[in-house]
Amino acid sequence: MTSGPENLVPHPMDELTADDVAAFLQDHPDFLSRRPDLVRHLLPPPSEHGGGVVDMRDFLLERLRGDVNRLTDQQKLLVDATRANLLNQRRVHAAVLHMLSSPSLEALVETITADLAVLLDLDAAILLMEQQSDDVLSLGPAGVTMAARGAVNRLLGRADVALRADIQGHADLWGDRAGTIRSEALVRLRFGDDDTEETLGLLAFGSVEPAMFHPGQATDLLMFLAGVVERTIHQHLD
Repeated sequence: MTSGPENLVPHPMDELTADDVAAFLQDHPDFLSRRPDLVRHLLPPPSEHGGGVVDMRDFLLERLRGDVNRLTDQQKLLVDATRANLLNQRRVHAAVLHMLSSPSLEALVETITADLAVLLDLDAAILLMEQQSDDVLSLGPAGVTMAARGAVNRLLGRADVALRADIQGHADLWGDRAGTIRSEALVRLRFGDDDTEETLGLLAFGSVEPAMFHPGQATDLLMFLAGVVERTIHQHLD
């Protein structure tokens, strides 16, 4: 006589006992050192001691739990920072490819002043260039902010890059958008070669978020992007 699936009697799984756990820990004495996150769930045995005797186990266990929590928080911060850096890197790469595809100087300027802010998830982008003479301000390509000589140094001082947080945007730079700019990134641009007088420029990014840019941030991606702007503009001018 054969029996179908309905006649099968399932056998209950063996239950894990305290002796099994104890045997496992004896065979793997380094288990908790490899899994310190489990320590926070353990309760110390009751302390029985006479007067004047201090049991350090509770103190050490509590300190270990604190160390585990602190390391866990640091790990989360590191993961979040790594993800943010990767996202920013992808955005910069997309912006560079978009600039390289510009067929003309006018299209490139429009890409820098209009598209970069969108690609980088910012609120404003400005390309400023100093005029070479002290005459009345000349007109540059549409979208380029022309400034008198010395304007870049007044904004940056001797630095090549500046990150500023919790500010009110400068009207000379941001114009009618100055009231909404709360943090900014400024990087110096240089145009020209050994045979011509160097022309200074400025690439500026602004955000309505007060902490979007701050002095503690790395500037390597910003400097890379500014270098691409310099070279692509120089190629179109040639």
